[in-house]
Amino acid sequence: MELAYIPSPSRGVLYLGPIPLRGYAFCIIIGVFIAVWLGNRRWVARGGQSGTVADIAVWAVPFGLVGGRLYHVITDYELYFSPGRDWVDAFKVWQGGLGIWGAIALGALGAWIGARRRGIPMPAYADAVAPGIALAQAMGRWGNWFNQELYGRETHLPWALHITSSEGGRVPGYYHPTFLYESLWCIGVAFLVMWADRRFTLGHGRAFALYVAAYCVGRGWIEYMRVDDAHHILGLRLNDWTALIVFLLAVTYMILSARLRPGREETVEPLASDGPAEDSEPRASGGSAEGTQPLASGGSAEGAKPDTEAERPAGEPADEPKAAAEEAESATKKT
Repeated sequence: MELAYIPSPSRGVLYLGPIPLRGYAFCIIIGVFIAVWLGNRRWVARGGQSGTVADIAVWAVPFGLVGGRLYHVITDYELYFSPGRDWVDAFKVWQGGLGIWGAIALGALGAWIGARRRGIPMPAYADAVAPGIALAQAMGRWGNWFNQELYGRETHLPWALHITSSEGGRVPGYYHPTFLYESLWCIGVAFLVMWADRRFTLGHGRAFALYVAAYCVGRGWIEYMRVDDAHHILGLRLNDWTALIVFLLAVTYMILSARLRPGREETVEPLASDGPAEDSEPRASGGSAEGTQPLASGGSAEGAKPDTEAERPAGEPADEPKAAAEEAESATKKT
């Protein structure tokens, strides 16, 4: 009799009337909120504007979900396109099946589009959101617990996961809770990146590369423990090879980036324009604040007389003093 173990939920979905509330979806949604919240705090601390992370996430999250699903369907195509399978199941994301490699790759493309539209350097944005992504993964792994999937080899350790479902070829029993191992590992990765970022002032994408490299190390040994069906190459699961290759790429990027672009970006986001500046044109020397033309030498500030006939107001006599003198001379002759 097992005295201690991690129980599996009796079901992974609750119904609010006709609306299904799925534990897997809730874990992903909560993870996204955590990533955006922490990413926003880090972005503002680096000199960015509040709300920018969420604006770019509007692009990154949908791309990431599509990329994660595509990676899973492509690498496990026999689950959907082999004889006796229904290809429509490939669209049932709520049943599980999001590959983190595809999610990060296509999510990065979406983030690049959003960052480009805002005039923001993509490496700086990636550095800010890296720990949040790790925490989002930690939360998302609990979706596998709701679906009773992606567990490890059989074990009788006190923290063994009790699988009760027999659907999809599952065998009820006690197994290594690899979802829990990866969740805890991702939390550690998040704290490692935040510590290293403060300690070494990482910039130009190196904090994100550290997150990728550290995650790959954990994913390697956790993946090796899993017993679900997977493609093998030279005795290793496909995801182990992917983790190894991505790890080498991330470490290479960190080394080259540190040599070519040391330090951190001074400016991560251009300031928003407040509108066109007033009186931006230079004023003529001697002109008034309202842009009047400079006065002729000897003229008064007010009531300066126009110098030409074209500038004289309509209806004004050509020369009032001269006309008055002529009238006086005519009156004198009559007398």
